[in-house]
Amino acid sequence: MTIDWNAFTPASALAGGALIGAAAALFAVLNGRVAGVSGVLGGLLRPQRGDIGWRVAFVAGLLAAPAAYALFAHLPEVRIDAGYPLLVAAGLLVGGGTRFAAGCTSGHGVCGVSRLSPRSITATLAFMAAGFATVFALRHLAGA
Repeated sequence: MTIDWNAFTPASALAGGALIGAAAALFAVLNGRVAGVSGVLGGLLRPQRGDIGWRVAFVAGLLAAPAAYALFAHLPEVRIDAGYPLLVAAGLLVGGGTRFAAGCTSGHGVCGVSRLSPRSITATLAFMAAGFATVFALRHLAGA
């Protein structure tokens, strides 16, 4: 594996990470909740009175952000080298994993690790290890 140094953008990656961290911190301070996307979406599937508005606004922001970005810059080309059955299976595995881990990478990795939550640190280590193992297996063992 090599890094394409011409496409490596540490400044924008750092700025993006800082924005995500600031948004998660503000969300916790102003709303008293963790900015975990799976939890926000899960709450929309079992709505409770007085709990829908902010969830809809959160999801709308997730959808509107790329559209707003596209007004000022060119969006990168999306290329997925997998068929629909594999994408559906991957989505189901990710969904099941978020239920099993009691949260997703945004909830555990961004919010939980910053709060030094042992459960979130463990979950994030497990996410990362699974990702490393998957890439290694597919690229080096299966030759994909």
